[in-house]
Amino acid sequence: MTSRAMAQVATFTFSGIEAIPVETQVQLSSGLPNFLIVGLADKAVAEARERVRAAFHAMGLSLPPRRILINLRPADLLKEGSHFDLPLALGVLAAMDLLPADQLAGYAALGELSLDGTLNKVAGVLPAAIAAANRDLGLICPEAQGPEAAWAGGIDILAPPNLLALIAHFKGTQILTPPIAGGAAASDRGPDMHDVKGMETARRAVEIAAAGGHNLLLIGPPGSGKSMLAARLPGLLPDLDAREALEVGMIHSVAGLLENGRLMPRPPFREPHHSATQAALTGGGHRARPGEVSLAHRGVLFLDELPEFPRQSLEALRQPMETGRTTVSRANAHIAYPARFQLIAAMNPCRCGYLGDGGRECGRAPRCGEDYRNRVSGPVLDRIDLAVEVQPATAAELTHAPRGEASAIVAARVAKARAATQARNGTEGPRTNAETDIETIRLPPDASKLVEDAMDRLGLSGRGRARVIRVARTIADLAGENVVSRVHVAEALSYRHRSRLRTG
Repeated sequence: MTSRAMAQVATFTFSGIEAIPVETQVQLSSGLPNFLIVGLADKAVAEARERVRAAFHAMGLSLPPRRILINLRPADLLKEGSHFDLPLALGVLAAMDLLPADQLAGYAALGELSLDGTLNKVAGVLPAAIAAANRDLGLICPEAQGPEAAWAGGIDILAPPNLLALIAHFKGTQILTPPIAGGAAASDRGPDMHDVKGMETARRAVEIAAAGGHNLLLIGPPGSGKSMLAARLPGLLPDLDAREALEVGMIHSVAGLLENGRLMPRPPFREPHHSATQAALTGGGHRARPGEVSLAHRGVLFLDELPEFPRQSLEALRQPMETGRTTVSRANAHIAYPARFQLIAAMNPCRCGYLGDGGRECGRAPRCGEDYRNRVSGPVLDRIDLAVEVQPATAAELTHAPRGEASAIVAARVAKARAATQARNGTEGPRTNAETDIETIRLPPDASKLVEDAMDRLGLSGRGRARVIRVARTIADLAGENVVSRVHVAEALSYRHRSRLRTG
C-alpha cells in the first residue's frame, strides 16, 4: 500500500423521494491513526465509523493504523441516515486493496451495518435503484431489499446478507444470485357496500366521490354509519396502474414501509388518529419524513372526528389539497413530497353528537353545534367537494330493508366513469375529474346560468364554483353522458349547499 491510498463509492441522500447522488471519498494517509468523517454528516453518519470498525473486527480484519479521512461530496449537502454505513465500509476496503476499486466504480451502495457485518434494511432503496439506473450504475443493497431494488429493472443488483458475502462475490469465490422483483402485495378491497342498508343519498355521494376522486365530508350523529361508509369507499376505486404503483412505492420506500419489496396494487387507505401532529399529517420531524398525506398519495386519507384534529394540522392540509404536493421547509432546504390524496372526513353535528335530537342534545344547543363546526375553518371546508348528512337507520330499516348493491357492481360503474375521464384527458392528462382543468369542461347555457345563480345566492367562491363543475362532470360520466347538463349541475349543488354545513 502506498503512503496515500484513495477510493470512492457512489451512494445517495434523499430530498423527498428524490435520490441525490453523493460520492463517498476515502483517503488513507500517513499520520496518527484516526477515523474522520466530513461533509455535513449527521450523528447517525458520524456513528458509522464505530459500526464499520466492529464489522471489520467480526470478519477478522482491523482498520489500518493510519489516518482515515472520509469526505461525503458535495460537502454542503446534509447527509442523514445509517444507509451510509455500507458505502463507507466499501470505500475503506477498496482503499485497503481488499476490493477492486474499478469494479466498485460501477455500483452505488446503501445499507446499514450490524456489529457482526450483517446488512440491515434502510429506507429509500427503490428511489435509489431508479436513480442508479438513470446513471447507468448497478446497486448494492441489503439482501432483504433486493426484491425492492429489482423494480428499477435492467440494472445489476447485488444484495448480499453481509459484508463477507460481498467480498467473496467480488473475489469470485461465491457469486451472488440476482434478486427478483418482489411482486404485488396482497390485494384487499376491504368491506363490501352490500352490508350497507338504506342511506341512499350517502351511498350516492360515496359513489360520486370514488368516480371523480372528490373530497367528501360525512356529517351525522354517533353510530349513523359514517365510518362504515368511509371504510367501503376504497373498495370502489380501481387498481393502481404501473406508474401510480411505482409512485406510491417510492414514497413508502422512503418512509421505510415497503414490506418485502412488494408494490401496492390497491390505492392506499390511511386513517390517522385525531391526536396526530402536524408533522405526522403533512410530513416533517427530525428527518423530514413523509406524512399521512403523502402515504395516502393516489389513495384515501380518512380523518374521523374532523373537528377534533388540531386547528393548525387541518390548516396545513390546505396546500396539499389544492396542489397535490406538500413541502417541508428547513433552514437549508425545502423538501417536497407528492400528496395527491382523496380526503374523506367524518364529523358529528356537535361536540355531544346529538344536535337536533330533542331527547338527547345537550343544554348548550344550538350554540354547541356552531362552536364545534367553527373548529374547521371555511377555507378547509371550501376544499371539500361533497358534504352529506348521514342519518341513522331505523330499527325497521335495519331489520327489513334489503341490502344495498355490492361493491363490485358500484366499482364497475366507477371504473366506467374513470375510463371516460381518461379517454377525454388522454393518457398524460389528469387521472380524475378532481384534477381536471376547469377550462376544459364546457357547460350549456342553462347549466352555466344555474352555476352563476348559485354563486350569487349561495355565496360560492371561485374555488367552490370550480369544484361544483368538476362534480357535475363526474355525475355526467356516471350517467354515460358526454355533455354536462343542468340536472348534473343541480345534483352537484345539492351536495354543496351551505345549509348542509350549518345544520350538519
